[in-house]
Amino acid sequence: MKTQVAIIGAGPSGLLLGQLLHKAGIDNVVIERQSPDYVLGRIRAGVLEQGMVDLLREAGVSERMDREGLVHDGFELAFDGRREHIDLKGLTGGKTVMIYGQTEVTRDLMEARQACGARSFYGAANVQPHDLKSAAPYVTFEQNGETFRIDCDYVAGCDGFHGVSRKTIPAGVLKEFERVYPFGWLGVLADTPPVADELIYANHERGFALCSMRSPTRTRYYVQVSSEEKVEDWSDERFWEELKSRLPAQTAAQLVTGPSIEKSIAPLRSFVVEPMQYGRLFLLGDAAHIVPPTGAKGLNLAASDVNTLFRILVKVYGEGRTDLLEQYSAICLRRIWKAERFSWWMTSLLHRFPNTDDFGRRMQQTELDYYVGSEAGRKTIAENYVGLPYEAIE
Repeated sequence: MKTQVAIIGAGPSGLLLGQLLHKAGIDNVVIERQSPDYVLGRIRAGVLEQGMVDLLREAGVSERMDREGLVHDGFELAFDGRREHIDLKGLTGGKTVMIYGQTEVTRDLMEARQACGARSFYGAANVQPHDLKSAAPYVTFEQNGETFRIDCDYVAGCDGFHGVSRKTIPAGVLKEFERVYPFGWLGVLADTPPVADELIYANHERGFALCSMRSPTRTRYYVQVSSEEKVEDWSDERFWEELKSRLPAQTAAQLVTGPSIEKSIAPLRSFVVEPMQYGRLFLLGDAAHIVPPTGAKGLNLAASDVNTLFRILVKVYGEGRTDLLEQYSAICLRRIWKAERFSWWMTSLLHRFPNTDDFGRRMQQTELDYYVGSEAGRKTIAENYVGLPYEAIE
């Protein structure tokens, strides 16, 4: 079997890249080790940057998002018992964010791929890229007892942090940068109305909390917990009481509680590898970088990687610009490190660290007070939150 681009991984980054390439007339095959139902069962992010929203529209998969998604013009920071609004739209010249779950993005992309007849292999075992430094790489895998080989021009590794793509690269080629945080987020999904029209990020002496949503009737709430906590120790009642304790009193009084649909603990870490390419293999999304969820950047960074590789490949196939291939990693990393910085800053500012003393607590409160009290400070937060612009490919 032959194709132009073999895409390993059918998460949102792999499917979005495949859809954009297909619309541009570039043949591609998607290979995924899990089943479609397993992929759709992952509960993930729900805040889409303006750039990702525009990219989904360009890919032709935005109809349901534009109909059902919630456009947010801002968000709130809660600290010292008060709530401060960050006017994203007003501070960034009209940019906003879209509340639309990653599961729904993935579902839309799956349906679009099936409708256009592009080739996908789910339940693929022993996926392995080969000859990545040659002019003729290929990918092998097994499905239903049969071995397949896909010859291609390029391989896109969109298979996440634990996937095979990054692990295929020989030892000593990649430099890893990592920070593991001593806490996680305990998240609850519930069919209850949101406590506010926009997201609330709360800094409290008991720890961080986030009030988020998936729709006008479905909410996603989080509280910071230690890295040793176990989800089975948290009853719904205990979770709701802890969440209320970390919110301003008036907000807590308005909170509608209910039985959880899903409950899980997500560890927090920062992780980046350099470079993000090896021969004709390109790493995208979680295969190359992880961010704490505090700044809502994980899925959005994957989309910016997709945007970069897609536009490079369009010029490679349309104009013969193979020189651009070597620029992929540098272009991606410039934006990634800025998003890593913002996520690290938000995490440092809003969470209670084990060694935080009274001085450190006052510094957090004072920095929050400074930023929300300054037009420049609010603008800095807003332009990072809606997403820094994608770099042009020239």
